[in-house]
Amino acid sequence: MKKILIGSYILIIIVVIFGIGKSGIFDSKNEKAIAAGEKVYNNNCLVCHGETGKGEGSNAGTAINNQHFLSAVSDKDLYNYVKYGREGTAMPAYGPRLQEKDLNNLTAFMRNWQTKEIDFDVPKTISGDPERGLKKYNLYCLNCHGEAGAGKLKMGTVLSNPQYLQYTTDKQMWIGIAYGREETRMGPSLKGLEGARQLSKKDITDIISYLRTIKPKNEKINDYLTP
Repeated sequence: MKKILIGSYILIIIVVIFGIGKSGIFDSKNEKAIAAGEKVYNNNCLVCHGETGKGEGSNAGTAINNQHFLSAVSDKDLYNYVKYGREGTAMPAYGPRLQEKDLNNLTAFMRNWQTKEIDFDVPKTISGDPERGLKKYNLYCLNCHGEAGAGKLKMGTVLSNPQYLQYTTDKQMWIGIAYGREETRMGPSLKGLEGARQLSKKDITDIISYLRTIKPKNEKINDYLTP
């Protein structure tokens, strides 16, 4: 009996060690990337996105330290958002400003904010009626995101932005509308969730179909990061 107990303890220890190893907790390379990425973030992103990444910076910036957002995007998405920026907004393209290693380290730092992985219930096919979607958009989204997705300062992001439309998938749009982003103005909209808007899955799909018909705006604004 004693031998069985000892064997069980050894097995548990092996499982725990294996699990920790797989988790990457002691991955020194990743730790170095995160530490380096934090410096890049503090020097370039903190002024808009805030010290904690929740959009509390002195300038307008969206909340990126957000579990709904981080669960919906890949590392490649985060990388693209930073590298290519968003024309016509205060988010410049950092590709010409930062080295490749800086972009990768910054991505690692932002990913390190994720504390859980959320499983979203998203339709397999997202294809609706854009005309109906326009009506729903004007009724439920225009107040914050502006006419034709033009956006409003400290209210709603620019949805007509070419980089947003290019690097955001229909699935990610659907998740953003349906589930919102916790601790932000963007509450959940899907019927059955605790949000002011109670939209059906079809409503959300139609809104996305409308957003895909918007012609990207390429307006230039003053870049406050330019010397």
